[in-house]
Formats: sequence, C-alpha cells, structure tokens
Amino acid sequence: MAPKDKPYRIYRGGRVKGPIRPESPSSGRKAEKGNGPGPQDYRGPRRAKTRRRWVRPVAWALAGVIVLSLVWAVLGYLAFRSGIKEANGKLDPRAERALAPQDGIMLSNTSNILVLGADNGSKSRQGSVARADSIMIVHTDPDEHRIALLSIPRDLRVDIAGHGEDKINAAFAYGGPTLAIRTVQSVTGLPINHVVVVDFGTFDEVIDALGGVAIDVPKPILSNKFECPYGTEAKCDRWKGWRFKKGEQTMSGKRALIYARIRENQLDPNESDITRGERQQAVVSAMADEIVSFKEYFKAPFNGDDITKPLATDLSAAQILQLAWVKFRTPSSGTLKCRLGGIASNLGGVDYIVGTEENVSVIAMVTGKSAPQPPKPASGAYGPGCIVGK
Repeated sequence: MAPKDKPYRIYRGGRVKGPIRPESPSSGRKAEKGNGPGPQDYRGPRRAKTRRRWVRPVAWALAGVIVLSLVWAVLGYLAFRSGIKEANGKLDPRAERALAPQDGIMLSNTSNILVLGADNGSKSRQGSVARADSIMIVHTDPDEHRIALLSIPRDLRVDIAGHGEDKINAAFAYGGPTLAIRTVQSVTGLPINHVVVVDFGTFDEVIDALGGVAIDVPKPILSNKFECPYGTEAKCDRWKGWRFKKGEQTMSGKRALIYARIRENQLDPNESDITRGERQQAVVSAMADEIVSFKEYFKAPFNGDDITKPLATDLSAAQILQLAWVKFRTPSSGTLKCRLGGIASNLGGVDYIVGTEENVSVIAMVTGKSAPQPPKPASGAYGPGCIVGK
C-alpha cells in the first residue's frame, strides 16, 4: 500500500554550535532556492509606520478657534450696531439733511467728520443754554494713509447765519448741530459729510468702558477751579485745582474729561483755548487707539453698546468700522494735528479770536494740498498750523 502524502513537510537539518555568522555577499554563496532570504539580507527589525495622531486634534482645535472668533465678532458687532441705531435716533433729522453727500465708501474715499462736544451735561452748565465746548473736524484720506484732526477754537469770531458776528460755539446754542454744520462749512470751506455730537455728561462712561485711555501729558498742569470734587464749600475754597503730572499716564473717564476741558494752567499762563484744543485732540486720538485695539475686540460683546451712549450721529455701524480700519492702517507719520487760530481781540467787552489769512493755509494742509507747517513763533499762542505725529 502506497504511503499517503502528508499535508506537511518535515525539515531536517542540523545546527552548528556557536553564534550564527551571516555570509557576506563577497563569499559568493547564495541562499538556496526555495529556502527564503539568506542571512546576508537581514536589515534589522522593521519599524511600524507611526501615524501623525496630533494632526487631527490640532486641526479641529484651529477650526474651533476660528468659529469662536467669528461668533464673537458677530456678537460684538450686533451689540455695537444696536448702540449705533440708538445714536442715529438721537440726531436731529435736519442736521442730517445739512450734511454733504459722502462720495463712495469711507474705506477708499476722503471724508470730513465734524465732532461736536456739547457741555450741557456738566455740573457747571446745568440750566444754561448748551454751547459746543469742543469743535473738531476729522479729515480722512485712505488712499494717502492720512488722517488730519483740525481743532477750531470756540472763541473764533465768525458770521453765523441769521445771528451776525459771534463766537463759533454759539452756533450750536442758536440752532443745534444743524446750524453748527452750516457755520463750520462756511468758515472752513470743507464739505461736512458726517457729524458726531458727544454729550460730555456721559463722555466719561465711554472711556471707563474702554478701560481708560493712555495720554502723554507734555507738561505739569494745575488747572483753574471748575467742578470741585468735594461736597462742601469750605473744602472747595481750600482746593487749588486739578493736577496732572508730566508724562504718559492712564486716565479714567473722569480724569480724561477734566483734562480735555481745562482752560487755564496756573503753572503756565501762556496756555490758551488753543492749548485746550490740543488736549482734546489727544483724548480723541487715545480713544480711537483703544477702540481699534485687539483687547477691545474681546470686550465688544459686553460693551459694544456702552461706547455709543453719549453719541448722536448719522454714521452707521458699518461706516464706523470702516473708519476704525482707516485709523488702524494710518501710521504715525500720516497723522496731522492742526488748528485754526488768529489774533486775540476784545470787541465790545467780549474776548474773541479774530481769524487771519493763515487759516486758509491750514485748510490746505489738512486736505493735503500743501505740506504741513507748525505755527509760526511770531504768531503767538493763537497761531494756526499743523504738526505731524500722534
């Protein structure tokens, strides 16, 4: 009977005592056919291919951050837009009709924004007719990456339609922002495209909502006495005034408002209403820096509507965001601080600043038609001009 084939093979072989010595390729010996690779083909243990397991979690984390950032930005914008809608409702419709049309979008076209600070909310002005405590034009030129802040002294003698010669800040008292817009357009020759009216009564709340503003005070100040912080007349009599040290400092809303409204510096009698305008420019610039800062982005959903409380304006939320982007892209070398001026005069027992032809040159500096020039030393404390830088 023939033996059955077995389903397996039996391998017999001997083992040589001692370590295995692989044959080198130079020996000429090859592995026997059918017995698999020889010892000379051994290249060590195989390494398992490691998957980059961190890629997927990181990708999901980045996607989550992007989505959260977008949601946060939308929430902040909605809060801000809600506040701006209220500010739009507070502006007299007649003032909006007095404005010159905006040419295109503000991101790529020049615009002139009139900023009026009303003093009807201050303690010292309660019960009196409100006048414009601050008058400033913000001229933006996105193509040239330029922003010019033009301060107009409130004692500047001008012709107010229907009321004759008077101080320019009286236009606001006679006809509100509507007459103020028309008067400023007549004096400067600049078309006013937008207006922002700031109520100084709640102005400090905006700065507090921003967490304060950093302002570089050029020299020590001891102000005249106004809005005494003490509750008794005896303490107010002993009080010498508001003090500000020289150097950069972070101011609360109350301190910044006081700084912007100081008329006289007891430590420097040469200061004037022109110097006061420079301080107001510093506060406005500091606020703009805070509004476009990265940290304000994180607080936007919580205080987006708070920073618009003291405002009455025709600007939409989208337009203000465009202004913020123009401000962000403008370097320090593209920022001008300008002022109108003239000669101090007393007419009929009233102190005025009578404008000179140099004011025409300042307007040309603001619009970029001529190079900026600082006030001439011979022009005194009320000399008009422009300086470059923040």
